[in-house]
Amino acid sequence: MNMTMAGLFVGLFLAVAATTGGFLGFLLAVVLGAVGLAVGLVLDGRVDVGSVLNGRRRG
Repeated sequence: MNMTMAGLFVGLFLAVAATTGGFLGFLLAVVLGAVGLAVGLVLDGRVDVGSVLNGRRRG
């Protein structure tokens, strides 16, 4: 299991632990799952946070 999948599972497990159900719980699970996936992608090296935050430098 790579870091991307681990991050996704961690985010989903945190969402399950933080919610008890309902539509709001579903939305929170989706958001926390996406956050976990993003962290996993960064740790895997598939997304470079520095280039995303800095954008293109002008000049």
